[in-house]
Amino acid sequence: MSANVGDADDADPALARIVEQVQTARAQRGQLNITGGSTKAFYGGPVDSGAAVLDMRALTGISSYEPSELVVTVRAGTPLAELEAALAEQGQCLPFEPPRFAARGTNEANVPQPGPNNETVPAGGWNAAAALRHGTNSAAAAQGGTSAATAAQGGTNTATAPQGGTVGGMVCAGLAGPARAAVGGVRDYVLGVSLLNGRAELLHFGGTVMKNVAGYDVSRLLVGSLGMLGALCEVSLKVLPVTPATRTLRLEMDQATAIQRLNEWGGQPLPLNASAWWEGLLVVRLSGAAAAVRAAQEKLGGEVIEEPRAGQFWAGLRDQRDEFFVGAQRAVEGGAGLWRLSLPQVVPPLALPGEQLVEWGGAQRWLCTPLPAARVREAAAAVGGHATLFRSKDKSAGVFAPLPAPLDRIHRELKAAFDPDGIFNRGRLVPGL
Repeated sequence: MSANVGDADDADPALARIVEQVQTARAQRGQLNITGGSTKAFYGGPVDSGAAVLDMRALTGISSYEPSELVVTVRAGTPLAELEAALAEQGQCLPFEPPRFAARGTNEANVPQPGPNNETVPAGGWNAAAALRHGTNSAAAAQGGTSAATAAQGGTNTATAPQGGTVGGMVCAGLAGPARAAVGGVRDYVLGVSLLNGRAELLHFGGTVMKNVAGYDVSRLLVGSLGMLGALCEVSLKVLPVTPATRTLRLEMDQATAIQRLNEWGGQPLPLNASAWWEGLLVVRLSGAAAAVRAAQEKLGGEVIEEPRAGQFWAGLRDQRDEFFVGAQRAVEGGAGLWRLSLPQVVPPLALPGEQLVEWGGAQRWLCTPLPAARVREAAAAVGGHATLFRSKDKSAGVFAPLPAPLDRIHRELKAAFDPDGIFNRGRLVPGL
């Protein structure tokens, strides 16, 4: 393991207060629940209700940004919306499209969200499925969603952009959006981190270039760790330029045909950036050089979904507020579970009851069903995948697939190395840890 250990800077009172809270928790044998915007509090296992809150939102701001080097270093409590706005000013982005969800203390169905180009997307009001079912110019599409004229007005409205999700939460949750299969996930863009461990030591791993790892790659180990190893204080990320051209196509086909087509297209030199299938419709996004996008459009066919409606659809899918996820949330309130199935992308449709949405060329499949957890997990394991209980009122069956004994041992040893007293987010990722 390669790391630099440092003390909290006395000139940084926000960090000093966080260090002091960790020291106190350790001395009192207490527990801490690391939080930022609390937009992903639903994700993962339940945290002990007696744990004190370690709020990281005071650690805010972009520490350094070199657009020419495609690297940004940002403090963990910085709102994700703030970071994306700064990148957009330079024509750059987080290509893995992390979901932004809703701000703390708000109704997710009523929060406006920034779209892919930072335009304001109305919350829960536009109906992406209607827009895609009826085409882009029909009255039915306009009635079901946001009118193009309304969406095109103005541009970014920073006053209404949500300030919920933080950069630290983005990294620790490790969730990515529609482009994940084409560009990689959060882990592929993390270059270095600063982490406060359970001994109240500030550890520095990695750096600001891709080839900087000597020893264990702890920076990327933290992605998806849900805070079980410590409190993330700062992160350096690789960013990319916004692609010059995008085009969204709509094709009607069943799920089996869609999975087959996506796998065929995946083996060809096509600028396929994202895909989604639901209720007989396959939607694909092409992204890259203008000439390549035009050529791919001619090859694939289908109906073109014009902007801004196409951008609204992908933003709704990214932030999980389009019609499928709105319906799933209602079903969850009624006792169903929303499952995230990670499968080999060539696997045919699973014969399971419930609504299904397919992303990432078939590798990620969302299933909203009242089925028992054991049956869902058995079905996923039978085809070489695994299932995560993404949203549910009842998490007694566990959120993540049970770990094999060797992986469970590794998780426990890592927890003991970074957080020997079990202070941080106990039970959030692995039961009992």
